[in-house]
Amino acid sequence: MKRNSRLSLALHTLGHMAGDPHSMRTSADIAEHAGTNPVVVRRVLGKLREAGLLVSEKGHAGGWRLAKPANKITLADVYIALDERLVSSGPSDAAHAQCSVEAGLQQRVTEVLEEIEESLVQRLRETTISDVQPCSCSYCKT
Repeated sequence: MKRNSRLSLALHTLGHMAGDPHSMRTSADIAEHAGTNPVVVRRVLGKLREAGLLVSEKGHAGGWRLAKPANKITLADVYIALDERLVSSGPSDAAHAQCSVEAGLQQRVTEVLEEIEESLVQRLRETTISDVQPCSCSYCKT
């Protein structure tokens, strides 16, 4: 399965922030470390801010930091904040709407995926950001 880059970026960033939770991290610094663009960082972290997982401050000394202790942030909190979903919530394919076999198959597949989604979120609730091994890279030591 291909890793979701938004979820990977968010978890990676929160994991590093957990090592020094009161330190402000700029979007540019996070982007450089993660190998992405600061705009991507701001979009992803903005969702985490909306969910109450991060706070941000503008200005010269501004940046991002954890809004609450890392042991109070679960992987499910991050997954949900980013509005990740295995099951598409959009309308079904209109071309097959008249076929009862297609409709029945799609309904059953959707039910199975929803059950998997519920199980996934429950499992993600079992792990917090602080459960992840602390990092000793130069980024975390600055």
